[in-house]
Amino acid sequence: MSGITQRKYVGILMIMVLIMGFFYTHVRIHAEPIEGNLQQYVEDMQPGWNLGNTFDASGGETSWGNPYVTEEFIQELVKQGYRSIRIPITWNHRLGSGPEYIIQELFTDRIREVVDWSLDAGLYVMINLHHDSHWMLNMENDREAAMEKYKAVWRQIAHLFKDYPSKLMFESINEPRFSEDWNKDEPVYFEMLDELNVAFHQIVRSSGGFNATRPLVLPTVTASPSEARMRELYKTIERLDDPNLIATIHYYGYYPFSVNLGVTTFDDASRKDIVRAFDGAYDIFVARGVPVIIGEFGLLGFDKDVEAVQHGEILKYLEYFTYYAREKRMTHMLWDNGQHFDRRSYSWSNPAFYEVMMASLNGRSSHAASDSIYLLPGEESKDVLVNLNLNGNTLTGIRVEDRQLEAGADYAISGDQLTLKADFLRGHVPNTTGESVTLTCTFSAGADWKLHVIRYDHPVVRSIEGTRSMFVIPVNYNGDKLATMEAVYEAGGNAGPASWTPFQEYAHSFEPDYNLNILKLTNEFFNEVNDGEVLLKLHFRSGAVLDYRLSVSGSKVIGTSPSNKADAQEQTEGADDPAQTKGTSVSDGEPALQDKTNRLIYYWAAGIALLFIAGGLFYHIGMFKFFKAIKRKENHSDWR
Repeated sequence: MSGITQRKYVGILMIMVLIMGFFYTHVRIHAEPIEGNLQQYVEDMQPGWNLGNTFDASGGETSWGNPYVTEEFIQELVKQGYRSIRIPITWNHRLGSGPEYIIQELFTDRIREVVDWSLDAGLYVMINLHHDSHWMLNMENDREAAMEKYKAVWRQIAHLFKDYPSKLMFESINEPRFSEDWNKDEPVYFEMLDELNVAFHQIVRSSGGFNATRPLVLPTVTASPSEARMRELYKTIERLDDPNLIATIHYYGYYPFSVNLGVTTFDDASRKDIVRAFDGAYDIFVARGVPVIIGEFGLLGFDKDVEAVQHGEILKYLEYFTYYAREKRMTHMLWDNGQHFDRRSYSWSNPAFYEVMMASLNGRSSHAASDSIYLLPGEESKDVLVNLNLNGNTLTGIRVEDRQLEAGADYAISGDQLTLKADFLRGHVPNTTGESVTLTCTFSAGADWKLHVIRYDHPVVRSIEGTRSMFVIPVNYNGDKLATMEAVYEAGGNAGPASWTPFQEYAHSFEPDYNLNILKLTNEFFNEVNDGEVLLKLHFRSGAVLDYRLSVSGSKVIGTSPSNKADAQEQTEGADDPAQTKGTSVSDGEPALQDKTNRLIYYWAAGIALLFIAGGLFYHIGMFKFFKAIKRKENHSDWR
């Protein structure tokens, strides 16, 4: 070592760097370009999952309540059976000033790290411009500036990932729109999206490396599956004449069902909406050789409350959605902002959601007309009939906890009709209202279905005074649950935010609290209510319907129950300072701190280690075996 001069030392270091760079590029991220059937590529992505509310957040990675992404978490996601991950990314607040719009290096390092982890785990990966679509809203008024920024960002992303394998795909932009109206179609909107998609295509394809053939994902306006928007996107794809283009849409259900706006069950209209959307996507794209990815799916009601739509009806929706997407050869990616798969405990917040989605990837699951059976006092003395939708399966058994029910004695099955025998109900349904017994039904295929037999009594509402800003109705639910609420003016016309229907949106206009026995009417509801007499109709899941009257004058609101006016009068007179329950605010944030790995040290250390490995290979096994070893590593990196 004493004979090595400084110049020789520097020379050796340079050789090490060159070898390290060669080895890193050709072992870690080398891949062959896409070959063969792109449709099969998309089907191999099934099922997919979204890393929502993380890199798309308007602040830092954890600013919307989720923890830092770890390699362990990515590996856990694979253990859950997922084959692809969409990583939504908002770049806007990580950009320098124009015209270069340089992306912060620390942020690109972090994105590459998570992409690397995902690819190493065998996942297909999609990255995009996500809430950057917000600064596209003004594109019509300042088209040149919007395009300049858009192109600058994609040039950098394309360069960063040009040597990454084909299992990484780029999505041009998330849910692009050009006004605050999500439903408005204008020719100029289609022209602007076409301009964005064409520019994206040109930038990526001309950027070198594997970007020449990398799968590119193009959305419709707002990612909507409307026929008009899908046909306009197809025109762009047809003109680009590129075999490695994928169309993407999003699906959040039939709107009145999706937000629980009067449609409280997964009914025929909800099913037909899935059929309409997916048949259209199949006919316009898939049948013409353009694969489709449903880049996001869920229910819009989840944004406010996972229980905004009744649990059993969610399961029916997820089952049919998954089944019909598979029928139309479309891969789907669950939108998960942290509500579903817990990123700290690596467990499902609602395991039944996960079970029915996974079971439906290869078949159908069975279910009953409802997952709840409400029994009034004395009703356990007679048999209860339950209609099943078997979806081609057969009922194989029913259990309560660890006890298997006896067919014939405890229940009977005839075709698609299940009869729960009175003798069984008398011995198992609790006498206390609100309590229940859960029956787990198993079938020849698919997920289990749980039936909750609930003891309840008639719900009762009472009178009260309050204000627009703070108004709750006292409700003795007696084991029942609220399904939906109507509001109309006594003088005629619908009251509340949704003027086209008397029904109100769950968790937006009204919020039941079963622990406190109240029904809160929200500020959003009263902001759209005029002074006067408002008639409410409360629909409960047992089938009960109760009337209630609101007298609104200025900020004051008086609520009375027409069914019990004497009691209502007594309640009102005795309520000088009626108790109101204030909502609580929960902070989901956590300090935006992260212990960054020193990537430079990592690469140097890896280079030194690889230098010795390479030397040993050259001297002991020769060039042929050396490159054969590299080839084995390449093949391993493509495992799913």
